[in-house]
Amino acid sequence: MSDARSTRMEKLREYYVEKNLNGEDLTREEILKLFELPLPVLGSIADEIRREKCGDLVTFVADRNINYTNVCISRCKFCAFYARKKEDEYVLSYEEILDKIEEAERFGVTQILLQGGMNPNLGIEWFEELFRLIKSNFPDIQLHALSPPEIYFLAKKEGMSVEEVLKRLIEAGMDSLPGGGAEVLSDRVRKIVSPNKVDSDGWIEVMRTAHKLGIRSSATMMFGHVENNEDIAEHLIRVRDLQSETKGFTAFICWTFQPERTELYEKGIVTTPTSAARYLQVLSIARIVLHNFRNIQASWLTQDFDVASLALFFGANDFGGIMLEENVVRATGKDFRPARVEEIVSAVKAVGRPVAQRTTLYDVIRVF
Repeated sequence: MSDARSTRMEKLREYYVEKNLNGEDLTREEILKLFELPLPVLGSIADEIRREKCGDLVTFVADRNINYTNVCISRCKFCAFYARKKEDEYVLSYEEILDKIEEAERFGVTQILLQGGMNPNLGIEWFEELFRLIKSNFPDIQLHALSPPEIYFLAKKEGMSVEEVLKRLIEAGMDSLPGGGAEVLSDRVRKIVSPNKVDSDGWIEVMRTAHKLGIRSSATMMFGHVENNEDIAEHLIRVRDLQSETKGFTAFICWTFQPERTELYEKGIVTTPTSAARYLQVLSIARIVLHNFRNIQASWLTQDFDVASLALFFGANDFGGIMLEENVVRATGKDFRPARVEEIVSAVKAVGRPVAQRTTLYDVIRVF
């Protein structure tokens, strides 16, 4: 690299770091310029911001993902999980769900992520009774339940407002809201990959309402399908702006689309997973843009441990969860097994970073 180019890159690095640490919004044009920077430069910007905001400690959560049903009328083109045949449909019984949580507690799990599909046969009373049962039997479990599309669907089905649905579910025991169903918050993209699901405004409105009711949530993005850089920029701007308004997001999590066994794959629209380099690029840009997010999570589930460990030097300060159970990504055919606590601790320590177990809300439980 020439001296002039090196000096220019250093000035850009300083500019973006300063903007983030001062809490200043990047313009759409500034965000798009980030995609033109070399990956090592992006990584150095994101890593400096991470170090200043979070220090070196890497956290993770002990969790289990329970998918209560695979019946879903949305039938998103990126999804391999929903039942395509009547004989493959299921709805877990309350007893089956409680058994899964009991087993999870024996493994030290503190968070249950409860998500499924938009099942027209399940009304709000079904969820209220389930949540009460969970909380009466497992009062210490954090019930991280139902994505914005599920909440929005319930509201439409019951002829209720989103606020009414959320209030009833909170009363029944819901503790926090996962950020699933965001995919990319660009209606251009959503009309292609999930035309039957809530639009981007609806997703934002569910989150806004939840935050105003005192419910914290994560924000997510699944990319690597039909989106472009402009769509990613739009997504980041929308979650950043809502965070400035409500301060209700605990973390940002991005992961890459796994194409096999999906309609996008079968129609030849997307046939290969996104590269690790693209993942690290988008992760870094998210850290740089989202000045009002403290926590950025790596995705070992889609990237495997080696890339997830590398992500700790591209803006991530969190390693996600052990995922005692996961079904949605596994449905694409990707190899999956839960991560042992010792594996995460070893992977983080191997790159020279301290590590701790946390709660859903990022309180540290145990330092290793």
